[in-house]
Amino acid sequence: MHPVLFHFGPVLIPSYGVMTALGLLLALGLALRTARMARVSANDLWNLCILALFVALAGSRLLLIVVNWTVLRSHPSWLLGLAMIHHPLLAATASLLALVAALPYARRRRMPLAATADALAAPLALGLAFEQFGALLAGSGFGTETSARWAVVYSSPLAARWSGTPLGIPLHPVQLYAALAWLTLSLALLVWLPSRRQHGDAAGLALLGAGTLVYFTEFLRDREGRGSVLDGALDGPQLAAVALVVAGAMLLRERRAANPHPQSVATESSHA
Repeated sequence: MHPVLFHFGPVLIPSYGVMTALGLLLALGLALRTARMARVSANDLWNLCILALFVALAGSRLLLIVVNWTVLRSHPSWLLGLAMIHHPLLAATASLLALVAALPYARRRRMPLAATADALAAPLALGLAFEQFGALLAGSGFGTETSARWAVVYSSPLAARWSGTPLGIPLHPVQLYAALAWLTLSLALLVWLPSRRQHGDAAGLALLGAGTLVYFTEFLRDREGRGSVLDGALDGPQLAAVALVVAGAMLLRERRAANPHPQSVATESSHA
């Protein structure tokens, strides 16, 4: 595949970084639309997203610097390559930092948390779809060996250097499977958002869908460096996926219990 999209002299423009940035831009644009659909202030949602993105990116890059400090002291120019590194630990750290930054802002602006989560569900899934397309090009989070006709074979030494991708071996394009699953989830949430019965339903469905697709796609990923749970029965991302499914189920159950005879959000608003 193509871990480097193009060159500017000695400067490499990584495919993963470009696709992730494109996904972020499209997600931000979609968030302005879903904010109106969820009846959330578009300006507040935009500011929340920018704040969360800045904190997530800065925090994950700082973690990389701390972890690789010994090497970077000898090769400071490698700082430019940190944007090309993709790892589940970085994604988890970035997500946690984004949440820590977003919650106080949302409370300070008195944003309805359930409706805000609904507005963010489809854009986040869209952004993750493009992130996985970038991972496919870069060779990050590569799949297990396969004899399938649609297998992907990496030949770039940069893929091996940056992501540890095996070269010359047919692999499952699991990143493509995940990208298509995230894209499908995003479209489903976008279509369903206007007709959801109450605030928080889209967020709960998003958590269920995200956990399910992560859990099953992980079976086709190489597990090197992804942690091991229950004597290798699960890896780290699958454990997180189980937590997402449980959180989504609890969110939907809690809101159903609070309103045993729900009406559509649109109907409630029209009667107000």
